[in-house]
Amino acid sequence: MTVLNINNTPDEELLRRMNAGDETAFIALYRRWQAGIYRFALRMSGSEALAEDVTQEVFMVLMSDSSRYDVNKGSLSAYLYGIARFQVLRKMQRERTMVSIDDEETDVPEDTLTTCYDPLLDLTREETVQSVRDAILVLPAHYREVVVLCELQELSYADAANVLGCAIGTVRSRLHRARGLLMEKLRPVAEKAVAQA
Repeated sequence: MTVLNINNTPDEELLRRMNAGDETAFIALYRRWQAGIYRFALRMSGSEALAEDVTQEVFMVLMSDSSRYDVNKGSLSAYLYGIARFQVLRKMQRERTMVSIDDEETDVPEDTLTTCYDPLLDLTREETVQSVRDAILVLPAHYREVVVLCELQELSYADAANVLGCAIGTVRSRLHRARGLLMEKLRPVAEKAVAQA
């Protein structure tokens, strides 16, 4: 048996070895893609429990039915994200998982601004990150998908199109519209940050 160099072995070779019974190849694929699949599911759903379930199911499908992957249709990562997308949408529909967004702004106590340690910068950064996450979660699913896949998971337009089962032009137009919706939703956050500066 040859030694498997995980870092340099292409996904397709790992998959071939996995299908031949090489457990280390499966572990290598899992380690390579688990974190990204989890983040995708988390960003799509806002639920850690759902993201964990989806991640587990993606790799269960890979183990039990990897023959459905066709290298001619796209990358293995696109295939895995496609499974994750299907699982997230199915679970969200079944469980009716909705994340409520509290539109009330929290005020920073006056004495916080006068201490030697200035947590305002950290607080503002955390609020901004949370505001972006919240804004993404309230996007309609077809816009949320392209933002998460292209902007957060950094998939190419072609891979995102493969995951979503649509044309590259559709991915581009959805992403353009999603960015516009995010800008509208985040405008109050930006105005608040400018006012505090």
